This record gives sequence, C-alpha cells and structure tokens, in this order.
Amino acid sequence: MAPLAHVAMYKVCTVLGCPESAIIAGMDAAVEDGVDVLSISLGGDSVPFYENSIAVGAFTAIQKGIFVACSAGNSGPFNSTMENESPWILTVGASTIDRKIVASVSLGNKEVFDGESMFQPKDFPQTYLPLVYPGSNGDQNASLCVEGSLDHVDVKGKVVACDRGVIGRLEKGETVKNAGGVAMILLNQASDGDTTIADAHVLPASNVGYKEGVAIKTYISSTASPTVTLLFRGTVIGENSAPAVASFSSRGPNLASPGILKPDIIGPGVSVLAAWPVSVENNTQTSSTFNMMSGTSMSCPHLAGIAALLKASHPDWSPAALKSAIMTSADQVSLNGKPIEDGRELRADIFAIGSGHVNPSKANDPGLVFDIDPDDYIPYLCGLGYTSQQVGIIVTKAVSCSNTIPEGQLNYPSYAMTLSSGENKTYSRTVTNVGEANSTYTISMPDVVVPNGTVLVVHNPTLKFTRVNQKVTYELTFRRSSSEEINVPYGEGAIAWRAGKYLVRTPFVIKFV
Repeated sequence: MAPLAHVAMYKVCTVLGCPESAIIAGMDAAVEDGVDVLSISLGGDSVPFYENSIAVGAFTAIQKGIFVACSAGNSGPFNSTMENESPWILTVGASTIDRKIVASVSLGNKEVFDGESMFQPKDFPQTYLPLVYPGSNGDQNASLCVEGSLDHVDVKGKVVACDRGVIGRLEKGETVKNAGGVAMILLNQASDGDTTIADAHVLPASNVGYKEGVAIKTYISSTASPTVTLLFRGTVIGENSAPAVASFSSRGPNLASPGILKPDIIGPGVSVLAAWPVSVENNTQTSSTFNMMSGTSMSCPHLAGIAALLKASHPDWSPAALKSAIMTSADQVSLNGKPIEDGRELRADIFAIGSGHVNPSKANDPGLVFDIDPDDYIPYLCGLGYTSQQVGIIVTKAVSCSNTIPEGQLNYPSYAMTLSSGENKTYSRTVTNVGEANSTYTISMPDVVVPNGTVLVVHNPTLKFTRVNQKVTYELTFRRSSSEEINVPYGEGAIAWRAGKYLVRTPFVIKFV
C-alpha cells in the first residue's frame, strides 16, 4: 500500500501464543519510537475495554496521534464474533480481490467448476482419473481427510474430495498425498460459501465453493466409476463479483459496546501475497520467500498502509479524522455495480461490511470528517457503566465520571442504537470541513435510506461552510412507528451529505426491541 514507508516490527508472539504483557510492551515500544501507524493483526474474545490489552495500548497510541488498525477476526460468517471493538481503533474485515488463481474441476459428465490453487503444475495429466469421496460412507474423519483417516481407504492414483474444516487446508493435502492420492478437491462447507482460497498446496488441488462441492458429491454418488481431471489456468484478473465479504470475516454486532457499529471497514484479505519466513517449495536457494495468505490479518495491514498514505497527505489530521475519511468515502458496490455480497451470494449486511469497502483515493479528499479528541472518549466510557478507576486504566490518568454520554452521542461516523415501539432518539454530530472552503452540504430524500417502520428527521438539512477546518453541528432524530409491526431483529440504513464532487455517507443500524 505504501511502498516508501519505513516498517518497524515488534515481536510479541511466540509459538506458545501472544502474552498480553508482551502485546502492551510492544505497543508501548512503538509509541516510544514515534511510529505514525500501528498495524495489529491480533485479537481476542470480547471483554470490557479496561481488560483488553490491545484497546488499552491503542488508546495510549491515539493520545500521541498514532493511528491504530486492527483485525476484526476470522470467526465469520457468524454474528457477534468481532474482535477489537473499541471506537478508537479502525476494525477491519476481509474482502475478496478481483484476481483468482484458477484450478478448474472437469468431471467425467463434462461439468466444469472453477476453483482455486496457487500450485499450478504444468504437467498434470489431462486424462480423466478416478475420483473418490472418502466420506461417502459417513466417516466424518475421512470426509475431512484428517491425518491417518485415509490409511484404510483406497485412494492410490485417485483424486480425493475432502471437506473443508477442523484441520488446516494444507494438512488435508498432506493426508491425501501420504495415502497415495494424486490430487485433491477441497470442498467448501455451507459456512464457507463461495469464498475460495488460493493456497500453496503440496499436491495438485482445487478449492471449490459450497454449491460446486454439492454438485461434485451428487456426481460421485450418481455413477459407479466417477472420474475427473484438473485444469490449471493460472492467474485470471477481472473477477467482477469482487469485492465480496470473505466468509471467514468476523461479523458484528459489537458485544463490548453495542452502540458502536463494527466492523468499521472491509479491505483485501483473501489470497494475498505475503512475506513468509521459509520457502513454501522447500527451495533453500531463494532469499525472497513468500506465501499466499488469507485472513483479516491480511486486510488490517492493507488499511494501515492506506492510513500511512493519508497521514503523509494530511499530516495535521488526527487518528479519528483519518478513520472518518476512510469510513465515509467507502464503496457500497462491487466491480459489477451491484451491492457488495457476502460469501453466500447474498447482499452483505451492515454487520459484515460496516461502512463498506475502502476506496483510498476518495478517502484522500473526503470533504467532511467526524473528528474525536482523545478526551471525548471519557464521557462515552463513563456512559458504558465503567467506574472512574476503570476508565482511568484506559486513558492512563485520573478520571471522575461526573459526565456521561450515551454511545450514540460519540462523534462517530456511523450509528448503532436500539428502538422500542414508538420511541425516538436524537443524536448530534459535528463535522469538520476539510474540502473546499466555500461549500454547502445538503441531504435530499434519495440520500436517506431507512428501514420500514422508522422515520429519520434531519434537523439541519443544509450545512454551510466558509472556510477550511470550520466545524458545524447537526442533529438527527430516529423515530420508530408505534403502529407498524416490525418482524425483523435489525434494520439498517444510511444518510449521505452532498456538495459538488463530495458524498459523505454515514450508515446506521437499529435493533428493534
């Protein structure tokens, strides 16, 4: 993302894990060294922020003007699996990119399904080979190709279909190879959807989506002698369904602070070329070692690099301003012009994509930003019910919780709230003009999207600015109808301010109680 950036690395993990004391020490060392951006591909279970080492360390960083990006976690597609939920962190989910490294599965019945693999052998035989699914008899370990599970299955010289899950994708290939199989088809489970991964497999292989896997299993059970071959087509650019949310990307809602929408953003995190300590081909002669990696641990550094570019372009912007620029300018559609999908070919919901997919060039000129001073988080933290001492742990100074605000009143570039029947909630936001000095921002009806049974009132539908860095405050009231029945747990929407080339979008989610 930022090829001219200087990178400092702090080792806080060993093969045994990542002690909280080491994480805090590493973050403190980075702050002391004067870094501009922290990229933290670590996380843990949801706990109060004063018990969360990353949240505490990140607060110290933002107090010094350091931007912090963290991974959302890889426990999707299930809800409330988020890590790094605090509002002073940019929490990053993972999306697909428009490149696939294609390995097609050609069945004996002439059906062809595209999958992916980074291992692209030039000499794989194009004759049809016997195909076997060792789980067809109900043996779950064999279906997953767990180590040792194929010892009593005849797979020699055959292509073996293995279900994803429980153990690593590459380990399954090793099981197949050790048992004498010549190739593997890795079948996505329902929760994996159509998110396929280009791995550096140990044998010819193809990872196919869930629907394709069902069709392959149907074919295997339909004939006494199923056959298959793999067609390695190399890198294909221009996958127009991208970006889509990776199936593994953790989802909200936010457990630690339900009134803050998370994740904040999604960015590239599937089949990303990454520096790696050893050669994946066991080549001892190479000095440049790389691997293909997937996870929110890949998307987080993408956003950290984008933040570094933005900070270089706008050295006076605070971490909150940088974060706001990234969020309010995010894309809502994939390359095909349709709404971004999740791994199940459904429209991705707000708990999967947050504000949307990062658009770096738009973020560089966002028009307006929602700024937050570090001390502004204190009444928010007090409002979470934390004691003065607990807030003091986070902000590293003595605090008196005499002043509190609801979560929705934090000057955040998104909203999350609960509304009961007939209830109203009003929140204010203050925007800072970082675009053209003389500008007027307006909201028109097409720029307001609200869920059924709710009304959004914009109290100041016109924002006028006469200078750069001028601040203007506006109010929104979210109103739920008392007469209209709502049968869904959540509703989502967005508003967008427009002025010439600028569009400043803030999404919101309402929990109906």
